[in-house]
Amino acid sequence: MTTDVTIIGAGLGGLTLARVLHLHSIAATVYEAEPSPAARSQGGMLDIHDYNGQLALEAAELMDEFRELILEGRQAMRVLDPDGTVLFDQADDGTGGRPEVQRGELRQMLLDSLPAGTVRWGHKVRSARTLGDGRHEVRFADGSTVVTPLLVGADGAWSRVRPLLSDVTPEYTGKSVVDTYLFDADTRHPAVAATVGGGSMIATRPGREIFAHREKGDTLHAYLGLAEPESWFAAIDFHDGAASTERIAKEFADWAPELTALITETDIAPVLRPLHTLPTGLRWERVPGVTLLGDAAHLSAPNGEGANLAMLDGADLGAALAAHRNDTEAALIAYEQAMFPRSAETATFEGVEAHRADSDNDALHDLMAAVVRHEQSP
Repeated sequence: MTTDVTIIGAGLGGLTLARVLHLHSIAATVYEAEPSPAARSQGGMLDIHDYNGQLALEAAELMDEFRELILEGRQAMRVLDPDGTVLFDQADDGTGGRPEVQRGELRQMLLDSLPAGTVRWGHKVRSARTLGDGRHEVRFADGSTVVTPLLVGADGAWSRVRPLLSDVTPEYTGKSVVDTYLFDADTRHPAVAATVGGGSMIATRPGREIFAHREKGDTLHAYLGLAEPESWFAAIDFHDGAASTERIAKEFADWAPELTALITETDIAPVLRPLHTLPTGLRWERVPGVTLLGDAAHLSAPNGEGANLAMLDGADLGAALAAHRNDTEAALIAYEQAMFPRSAETATFEGVEAHRADSDNDALHDLMAAVVRHEQSP
């Protein structure tokens, strides 16, 4: 089978690309390994920035739909010391440029914007190879194949398309996060809910941190950051919810109880998420008929920018293909010339916007201390 544009991966970046191509009447097919849109949880909250993610949604002509998903008040931010002392407390006055939405709802919004059949579910990629003349063949786990004149790897950290362009693979950052959830928090966990507040809360010390935010439906979602080698986590049986909860809680034993309750009172078994990264500023030599976007191109430890950059990549690539309809290589060159330097830029803090639960602990602690000193100065 041969298609015009083949997108591997139905994440936010791949779907944004498909949507922009659809608006420009360019045929595209998205292949996704998951068997259905509801196959797994799509994660927690995302802050969609007015300088990248929202620009992508404007290009996709979905801003009205996006505004319907925004959870009011979630841009509030609290910073605590591990002993529970509030260092900073910023309310959401409605003027911030990073409104929060649920990732799953954002993804569904993009899916709903595409023609039926655009996404082919249950297509796990085994390999991809170059055929010549800018064409590529993708082989799926079920033995089927697709040949395409334009292949886009939007398939994340462990991309099966990236080897066509680079032999670089992700490396462990030296840190992992562990997810926990507290449901019906205001009723069942009122002290914890009050500590987290109406938006996001972060407490940190070198090597350890707790980041939590209030999701939709009275749910608290916490990320516990631990700077340890992979072997340290391998010694913990995360299939045993009680044992892994107890082991992780030990690492925060001297923290305030309203913070450690985010661990000990979790309503799910802790979920381990090792953090990996590609080299900053990764580039590749132009290979006709193939490119990457999002984490497949510039994976970094989560910094609040990943989903936003993936969507902007998708929007930019779609616009470039529309602008160079008869010259795919010109489109890919234009796209990569914009994407490479953008992805290489180091994300910066704005005010007290922390880089979620994956920031460098020492740098984050220093930042928060500086913010507090500034707020307390005459």
